Amino acid sequence: MQSPPQTAQDQPTQHPEDWSAQDWSALDQRAVDTARALAMDAVQHAGHGHPGTAMSLAPAAYVLFQKVMAHDPADPGWEGRDRFVLSAGHASLLLYVQLMLAGYPLTLDDLKAFRRHGSLTPGHPEHGHTPGVETTTGPLGQGIANAVGMAMAARYERGLYDPEAATGTSPFDHTVWVIAGDGDLQEGVCAEASSLAGHQKLGNLVVLYDDNHISIEGDTSTAFSEDVLQRYASYGWHVQRVEPKPDGDLDPRALREAFLAAKEVRDRPTLIAARSVIAWPAPRAKGTAAAHGAALGAQEVAATKEVLGLDPARSFHVPDEVLAHTRTALVRGRAAHTAWAGKLAQWRDAHPRRAAEYDRITQGQPPAGWENKLPVFEPGTSVATRKASGTVLAALGPLLPELWGGSADLAGSNNTTIDSSSSFLPLGNALPQADPYGRTVHFGIREHAMASVMNGVALHGATRIYGGTFLVFSDYMRPAVRLAALMRLPVTYVWTHDSVGLGEDGPTHQPVEQLATLRAIPGLNVVRPADANETAAAWAEILRRHSADPAPHGIVLSRQNLPVYPPNELVPRGGYVFREAEGGVPQALLVATGSEVSLAVAAQELLAKRGIAARVVSMPCLEWFMEQDRSYRDQVLPPDVRVRVTVEAGVGLGWDRIAGEAGRVMSLERFGASADGALLFREFGFTPEAVAAEVETAMEKAARR
Repeated sequence: MQSPPQTAQDQPTQHPEDWSAQDWSALDQRAVDTARALAMDAVQHAGHGHPGTAMSLAPAAYVLFQKVMAHDPADPGWEGRDRFVLSAGHASLLLYVQLMLAGYPLTLDDLKAFRRHGSLTPGHPEHGHTPGVETTTGPLGQGIANAVGMAMAARYERGLYDPEAATGTSPFDHTVWVIAGDGDLQEGVCAEASSLAGHQKLGNLVVLYDDNHISIEGDTSTAFSEDVLQRYASYGWHVQRVEPKPDGDLDPRALREAFLAAKEVRDRPTLIAARSVIAWPAPRAKGTAAAHGAALGAQEVAATKEVLGLDPARSFHVPDEVLAHTRTALVRGRAAHTAWAGKLAQWRDAHPRRAAEYDRITQGQPPAGWENKLPVFEPGTSVATRKASGTVLAALGPLLPELWGGSADLAGSNNTTIDSSSSFLPLGNALPQADPYGRTVHFGIREHAMASVMNGVALHGATRIYGGTFLVFSDYMRPAVRLAALMRLPVTYVWTHDSVGLGEDGPTHQPVEQLATLRAIPGLNVVRPADANETAAAWAEILRRHSADPAPHGIVLSRQNLPVYPPNELVPRGGYVFREAEGGVPQALLVATGSEVSLAVAAQELLAKRGIAARVVSMPCLEWFMEQDRSYRDQVLPPDVRVRVTVEAGVGLGWDRIAGEAGRVMSLERFGASADGALLFREFGFTPEAVAAEVETAMEKAARR
């Protein structure tokens, strides 16, 4: 447990218990107007950016950071804090300005460096880069979906540590706040995630919808006309509307009342629609599409400052009395942090075993001896790797309560049910295994939201989340997978039905290009094990890397049964000598992944009969392999062995770096067909004979050089 930091002696004092009940003062209004001016100045100074929403929503962000949220600017990672997600990430200055005013480690110089290389204030908020930024946002809809994951994680973690506590009394109770715009609500991922949040009755989630009627192409009537509140009510959300003041500005008192009312709704998430005027109160720019994403211009900035009663000749000016006022957030944060620490200490005394588990999980440490529980599969048998994965989850589940997840309505096919007796579902659900703190998540047919929600779970805390679907449907998940890689989040995708080998479902379900395109995402580790024992070893390495080297992983698994080989301790190195050449000196290298490793083994035997010594290399994870030092990689793939054949039942993009100039890439450069999987492998040339023939062709080619 972290102790709250000491308050500096020169910081202003205030009664912390009175802060949430204060009325709106003239100094509060000056702080909001200062925030608007800072947003204008930063965009004008940079020459580009999105000033409009940062101006119009300044009262809402100020009320949250100064009047409502539990947070500690001196410790942005305080575990007991509320979470704030700016889903409308283009309005990044809305967040940066409030962080600076509240006392987070941001300065006026950081605001002046807005959008500059290396600054703490990039164009869109980036998690892990700027203190106080909970998630990377910008691709619209993702932030709301991340927040749904945070709210789900908060409930799950409460179930791990303090399930009996009355609502609102646990140190693990807090609220997830979101600011979103019309663009967020138009994205499909937002609809998927909002539907899931309503179904899950996430009473710890509050979304402020900036109903400003403006997008890049103009008035939203060009593309958006539904009744948003009715839509969210149909999802099962509590909905409110906050009307503006007569002059068009947001009403901070009404906003605060709406936020506090939302916190009292425990059985549903809340959407608050606030009608705003973008770029308020700029005389000519307010209410215009141009104000969304362009600097207002020096004259308009000056005119707006005059409307606000500010000196138009001064830029990046924060009056001392305003800064002293907003920095009282440090005092309130310390008070809230101290109160939480006392509550956590009481909980520790009452629940020492849970406290030990809490410490272990938050530190990212698996329990002692967990690797001994990994299943070992009998060589010589035949097991689908998707089934082997399910066996691993079943074996590790009792030891790792922090490991949870599910599937996008494909649990029986993905083998992702870690606990069939406990489903993560709210009270009142009809399923007999429904448990608000349950282990198995039913994401529904919402692949995109599933991946985004997983990001939110990983961002929230130290639990280990996974989610499954067919590999071909990873395309639906891709934007969120990319963001997971960008943020280096330790989420695990269970992608099954990995090739044309899945059979009769046909080309719509048979992945061809997915492996190559997923490997193209920097920071994503794609793991395609050859058999059941490689699958167990792959899961173990993914779990080891959770804290030591966080990154998203996709484990890619077969529908069809595959031969089981003896376990090999070198799987975590990503590529290794699976079966050595006869005599130990290879004339050729066969490099394969997944189900094609057994093809390579059969081809090796054919080649041996023809007097050709070939080494079989299993390459379950190219990314892990490329992390290894050069000497190890050269041991596995000797540079002087130029005859190389790579074998994978997908497009060959990228394999040339392994095959080399003299090598051959065996790939599938077409879509599949509806037929038996084994027949399709033969039809498309993935047979031992074809692999052996490729080696002989490569040898002839090398001999001519």
